[in-house]
Amino acid sequence: MTEIFKGNFTQQEPIPEEAIEAAVAVMRSGRLHRYNTLPDEAGEVALLEQEFAAFTGAKYCLAVASGGYALGCALRAVGVVAGDAVLTNAFTLAPVPGAIASVGARPVFVGVTDGLVIDLDDLQVKIAESGAKVLMLSHMRGHIVDMDALMYICNGAGVIVIEDCAHTMGATWDGVHSGRHGAIGCYSTQTYKHINSGEGGLIITDDAEIAAKAIMLSGSYMLYGKHIAGPPAEMFENIKYDTPNVSGRMDHLRAAILRVQLKNLPEQVEQWNARYRTFEAGLRDIDGLTVIYRPQAEGFVGSSFQFLLLDWGDAAIEGFVARCLKRGVELKWFGAPEPVAFTSRYDSWRYADPQPLPDSDRVLGAIIDMRLPLTFSVEDCALLARIVKEEVCSSA
Repeated sequence: MTEIFKGNFTQQEPIPEEAIEAAVAVMRSGRLHRYNTLPDEAGEVALLEQEFAAFTGAKYCLAVASGGYALGCALRAVGVVAGDAVLTNAFTLAPVPGAIASVGARPVFVGVTDGLVIDLDDLQVKIAESGAKVLMLSHMRGHIVDMDALMYICNGAGVIVIEDCAHTMGATWDGVHSGRHGAIGCYSTQTYKHINSGEGGLIITDDAEIAAKAIMLSGSYMLYGKHIAGPPAEMFENIKYDTPNVSGRMDHLRAAILRVQLKNLPEQVEQWNARYRTFEAGLRDIDGLTVIYRPQAEGFVGSSFQFLLLDWGDAAIEGFVARCLKRGVELKWFGAPEPVAFTSRYDSWRYADPQPLPDSDRVLGAIIDMRLPLTFSVEDCALLARIVKEEVCSSA
């Protein structure tokens, strides 16, 4: 009998009751704006920033309107201006090169390995060729490169690292939180990320000047003193007249529901990884399918799963994806020639003047992606693996 999966790949778990109660309290107060607080009241946004800084071990934190806004704000805060070259992964999502383009800068794409991380050899080449002084490093789909090796390269070349941690909130490299190796870490709280406020973002840094610039950029006006996870007031004296207001603040409503979810995140990470490991175990030793190796130093968050169908033709991959969908398994092919939904390739972003990456194209053309929401059980993930295995084998 042919097995069919009946779960929903876009259904997230409900917002916790405690978070709903906190949101209702904010709505009853009428004080949704982050600076609309009573005397001696911190407010939900400032408290979220303080708690997220403590969670990651960062000195400073800023909550903003979206993960994409966080990326653009970070670029401006480190001094990127129109015409600058900014390095970034060839394997990423469109908001990353989009953030670079939004400040008038020029994305320079760096190749991807079969481990789905940035190619460190190509990074060194691109640093030398482009003269870029900023790397926007995307931990795409939760895959973390050897951060010690990357920082050695970038520090030696005087390259500032901004970490896009949209898929790695709660993840670590060698025990250090994702987002803590570079000058800035940027996170997303969009619905499909690890804590959910629909839209939202967070920025962390240990650099007081960067933090002050980001706070001014986000639209603090002269209310920066209300940021309890911000730098001291004197850090704003030299920048407050020269830093533009590019408003992108988070509101108390979103912060209220995120604070509860942040407390629950470590437990959620364990649940995601149990599902990931179950699905992974079912895909081992299948001819034609490559499972991505996860280094021992990588403390990942398995909220999605990727595998490679290397050297399959386009028609074979399209047929495989279609057969899986008929059995209820929704897969995304990042290598599709045309962008579909959120999937696209570096050569799709023509505004960025993409550069050919022939060594990476074989990998990019083979990437298959699947969400693992916590609304799926461990048993569901075992079933999903059986279906995928059967359909890969039927393609042989």
